[in-house]
Amino acid sequence: MASTIVWLRDDLRLDDNPALAAAATLPDPLTVVYILDEDSPGIRPLGAATKWWLHHSLSALAAGLEAHGSRLLLRRGSAARVIKDLAAETGASRLYWNRRYSQPERTIDDGIREWAAGQDIEAASFQANLLFEPWTVRTGSGGPYKVFTPFWRSCLDGADPRLPADPPGKLPRPAAGSSGRPLTGDRLDSWRLLPRHPDWSGGLGATWTPGEDGAHERLEEFLDSPVEDYARGRDLPGVEGTSRLSPHLRFGEISPFRVWHALRERFPRHAPADVGIFRSELGWREFCWQLLYENPDLATQNYRPEFDRFAWQTPSDAELKAWQQGRTGYPLVDAGMRQLWQTGWMHNRVRMAAASFLVKNMLADWRLGEAWFWDTLVDADAANNPANWQWVAGSGADASPYFRIFNPVTQSRKFDAGGSYLRSYVPELAELDDRTVHEPWRNPEAASGYPEPLVGLQESRERALETYQRLKDG
Repeated sequence: MASTIVWLRDDLRLDDNPALAAAATLPDPLTVVYILDEDSPGIRPLGAATKWWLHHSLSALAAGLEAHGSRLLLRRGSAARVIKDLAAETGASRLYWNRRYSQPERTIDDGIREWAAGQDIEAASFQANLLFEPWTVRTGSGGPYKVFTPFWRSCLDGADPRLPADPPGKLPRPAAGSSGRPLTGDRLDSWRLLPRHPDWSGGLGATWTPGEDGAHERLEEFLDSPVEDYARGRDLPGVEGTSRLSPHLRFGEISPFRVWHALRERFPRHAPADVGIFRSELGWREFCWQLLYENPDLATQNYRPEFDRFAWQTPSDAELKAWQQGRTGYPLVDAGMRQLWQTGWMHNRVRMAAASFLVKNMLADWRLGEAWFWDTLVDADAANNPANWQWVAGSGADASPYFRIFNPVTQSRKFDAGGSYLRSYVPELAELDDRTVHEPWRNPEAASGYPEPLVGLQESRERALETYQRLKDG
């Protein structure tokens, strides 16, 4: 008997899942599989925070599939080997997946598609996780965009993103193995995705609800109020002014098409300017994925090759740990780094300040920061993480000018004037007044236990600019 395999990856949802929807229209038995592939060439191992999220997202997905009459099969290993074995076990005649855009994953998918053609297995892929696929957005000369604004204008000038599809009703019955017995897979716990030594996941569990239901709840909460004040709210780390949809989008628990059209439905006539600003943030995500599509080594190689000559300084282990652990002596940087460790997330304004401090005030290579964020962010993905680090470092596409060096004191005074965000994550500052909380070295007795500044802001700024000038001078 013919059967269908739906191979899920970063699309852990039932709603608006084109591959699953296509399989749901067929009468044939269905196998829905997720493969933990850490063996195929070029695949970047997940960071600890994303492993935590993946565990809970897969658990939620399994429950959702079961409620629709199906089941989630878990297998581990090289994706090509697992798919070939599974096709043989089930006598599969169809293989469906939603497209990926990183080079190693595309290579894997192309190889499986070629193999499937030789086995007379229909292999079909679908657009699910990007509103505008990289090869569809091109300059007048046919090349990729290197600057965000014209890229996004081109996207908006084209056809409106398709409407999202509702989740399927009852799914086809699960396929059996060649013996007629149910297929066997791995137990999720056996993958040991959850942290153990130390187990720091308590803050993550208190902050997030991984899974499709959590994603839709986040979207509704955002639409109910923060989106209409997004232009201001997104800059204030002490308020809930952002969508916090990033980890849900990273794992595909919600479709960008669903987000796009939810905004359209909520504001059918004249959307506030703030809604357009939020849409442009979705656009930046699309731009980052185009950058990765065109530059597969974005996490390891400077987008601007002239930065290969930049004289980065190697921080000592103690200096790097001070930044990682939020002990730099600058409250905004330290609050952000501690928020990251406690919740797996950091406010975007603070991310820019913390990143700027590492690559400019400490003059450390951006790849050190990218690796730390990759391991600790629940929303770390292969495109956004390196693209944004390179943007801050000045080595990326449409990058922040190198001379734009975030002053963490100025930033916290402007965007957290009362110090509520600082005090939330740096309790050593609780007794300082609203002025001194931004500069605790002015009252060291009241900030007992808080470290002295790791570097001087003015001196380190001058050093960074001198280093950049030497790069420009050749």
